[in-house]
Amino acid sequence: MARLLLAHDLGTSGDKATLFTSEGRLVASRTHAYPTSYTNANWAEQNPEDWWQAVCQTTRALLAEVDKSELACVCFSGQMMGCLCVDARGRPLKNSLIYSDQRSVAQIDRLIEAIGGETVYRTTGHRASASYSLGKLMWVRDHEPDLYRNTHKMLLAKDFINFRLTGRFCTEQNDASGTNAYDINGHVWSEKILEAAGIDAGKLPEVLESIAVIGKVSREAAEATGLPAGLPVVAGAGDGGCATVGVGSVEEGVTYNYLGSSSWISTTTRQPIYDRSLRTFTWCHPVPGYYQPCGTMQTAGSSYSWLKENLCQSEVQRAELEGTSPYELINAEISKSPPGARGILFLPYLLGERSPRWNPKAKGAWIGLKLENRREDLFRAVLEGVGLNLQIILSAMAPFVPIKEIILIGGGAKGALWRQMLADIFRLPVLVPEYLEEATSMGAAIIGGVGCGLYPDFRSAQDFVRIRERVQPDERTAEVYDALKPVFEKCYSALEPVFECL
Repeated sequence: MARLLLAHDLGTSGDKATLFTSEGRLVASRTHAYPTSYTNANWAEQNPEDWWQAVCQTTRALLAEVDKSELACVCFSGQMMGCLCVDARGRPLKNSLIYSDQRSVAQIDRLIEAIGGETVYRTTGHRASASYSLGKLMWVRDHEPDLYRNTHKMLLAKDFINFRLTGRFCTEQNDASGTNAYDINGHVWSEKILEAAGIDAGKLPEVLESIAVIGKVSREAAEATGLPAGLPVVAGAGDGGCATVGVGSVEEGVTYNYLGSSSWISTTTRQPIYDRSLRTFTWCHPVPGYYQPCGTMQTAGSSYSWLKENLCQSEVQRAELEGTSPYELINAEISKSPPGARGILFLPYLLGERSPRWNPKAKGAWIGLKLENRREDLFRAVLEGVGLNLQIILSAMAPFVPIKEIILIGGGAKGALWRQMLADIFRLPVLVPEYLEEATSMGAAIIGGVGCGLYPDFRSAQDFVRIRERVQPDERTAEVYDALKPVFEKCYSALEPVFECL
């Protein structure tokens, strides 16, 4: 009986192929990097052929170590919110405009003027933004009309690979809900939005459930990848959706915090969450019938790495000599500073901000410096500032869904000090799983397993998620952070007009 699940995480920097057993154990993984082209200040593109070559290489490398007859299926997670125009034979007509491409601001402004930003938010679960696929396709239509006319379908990253494997043009609800064009209530492409945008609905792919088997690996694809011809290909989901499944957030209220370079808090609900201040957004969940509310901040771990690179040279040098992580030495310094960092607050807006501010002009700042302060206070304030910002996202979700604990994943979850700090700020137990950086791949594997019939339902996700530590909040420290939360808000509000001047 087939017992291996092949999952691919087609990310921004490269493709990571991972094998899991049906019991949820990691067998092996391989990665292959590819470049991004950044031009004209805010354009960001990738060559989809680089994706395909990466998939072929990682797949062949993995399959050289196992019996291919044990494979049950292949399933992809992929970077979201892109725009790849292909012709009727599935050939790319230009590079893919990836999620960070911001060239379509003027197109989005016209869309908002035509139907209003509230309509877009209520229909799609997201603010109207140049980050999403629709604005990018509008830009192609306006600036490359011949190419737009020749576009048979606009595809997302993983959907292009699925086409190469099976010959079928399709996407699924999770990725579709990141286009700014999908009605998450009716589960159809929004006629109203597409009409206002001036986009032909026929250029958008068929939308399936994430667990749908879209086809089988063709002979041609089998020769290129080393996969067995006839292997089932499951539709998969976007990277955020797969991570949600991979941490076990497959039923209402199971909430997690991904703490990496950026950071997000996401949960599972039966209905979309519409925040009055538009601080959060909502995807269709890979689990049919559910939704995935989310809030993403720009520079979480990036704020910490910025601190390390610019103010912690001595710790970096010591770490090289001692063969340890510089973050361990920095955390040792931070532990010398009490909760509240002796009155210093840090605004972690080093690259503008998405949730909860939605202000691209926001800037970072230390506030409250005094002669008595030490460098460890500056360090501690950085981590606390990220946590206080995430708390605002969490508080926007709390009225809509019961949140009793939070699962922490990502590179930032490795530090015991930051884990405890977040538990204290959130006033919630923080659960730390065995695998901190495999959730996206695990989610794709679980989706694939349900789709191909290896698992009866998504409760099998619990076989993959093994909690190794529970961090309880400390009441006295939590009270310190409770007092700081309104001050943190006042600091941002007071400086907001200053950011405009900077």
